[in-house]
Amino acid sequence: MHIPRFYAELGKWLEPNKALIILGPRQVGKTTLLKEFLVKTNYKYKFDTGDNLSIHQVFKDQKLGEIIQYTYGYDLIAIDEAQRIPNIGQALKMMVDAVPGIRIIATGSSSFELLGQIGEPLTGRKRTLQLFPLSQLELSDIYNPFELKEKLEEVLVFGSYPEVLIQNDTNMKIRILEELTGSYLLKDILELEKVKSSRFLLDLLRILAYQIGSEVSLTELSKKVGLDYKTIGKYLDLLEKSFIIFNLRGFSRKLRKEITKKSKYYFYDNGVRNALIVNFNPLNIRNDIGQLWENFVFIERMKSRFYKEIHCNSYFWRTWDQKEIDLIEEREGKLFAYEFKWNEGKVKIPKDFTEAYQNAEFKVINRENYPTFLQ
Repeated sequence: MHIPRFYAELGKWLEPNKALIILGPRQVGKTTLLKEFLVKTNYKYKFDTGDNLSIHQVFKDQKLGEIIQYTYGYDLIAIDEAQRIPNIGQALKMMVDAVPGIRIIATGSSSFELLGQIGEPLTGRKRTLQLFPLSQLELSDIYNPFELKEKLEEVLVFGSYPEVLIQNDTNMKIRILEELTGSYLLKDILELEKVKSSRFLLDLLRILAYQIGSEVSLTELSKKVGLDYKTIGKYLDLLEKSFIIFNLRGFSRKLRKEITKKSKYYFYDNGVRNALIVNFNPLNIRNDIGQLWENFVFIERMKSRFYKEIHCNSYFWRTWDQKEIDLIEEREGKLFAYEFKWNEGKVKIPKDFTEAYQNAEFKVINRENYPTFLQ
């Protein structure tokens, strides 16, 4: 089964003398997306990968003449897993500046390393796209709303990585997720030698997996993992920049009792979260449906906003006396408040919030109305 990606027509984002950077977690389909585009393009292109050691030396030396020779005769240079190439940012800058009309696509699975290399050199010379596990927005192109709801339990339990989603066999889905979390999830961090052992990272991720929907602090995590809070903060930053978790901060403007110094963490994929705690049970025998639902809706909303270029600031809202709202979006000069509930039912917006933010809009997102919220 072929599922068209939102960025399938990459040509819409290509510009002469600019680099198109495609970032995202491992195994979400960046290489497939690039190769499918190259098969269809009319540009004369050169395809290379970060594993090709022969181009490492060309880019590392940063000799303009050699870089121009590398691009000679081509309209488009495509480099997969570009983060593995030393000085890639400076090399791309030299190509963009020195070769008239050249177009460049570079993919990378490690945002903190690739953006660290390209951020300053390519200022004003790049456009960045982020590819996620398959989104409900993309799936709606091949499934109608009824069919999407039929597949909802599957996505809540096994997530939406492309290779997982196309499998019909449950055991195969589990094997793929176990391989993903065991071999690929932390590979970028460990390859860069930022961390000597994966044990503490996995311990930290498992703790976060059980605390979806709850605020956590560095001090609390430090005690549970057995590392100092500065190291915990560093690890959380690496995990976020490698597209494993998303950090949501607390919102506050007016009330002294609003929580602002803690964070909530969501996983980019429900299947990865469930693999970390080794729980692939069906929903009817689980006690964490609320957490699965909250993680799913939050991340799908994030994907939708990113793809549709809905610009906003995101927060959660909670007070010390346990009044809470799952998601606050600050956009268009207004506040939009959303509560995520698996079951239908009347939910009353906290009085403290309505009194403090009288012009805010409020909506409950449940399994009946979620498609419109995510599309």
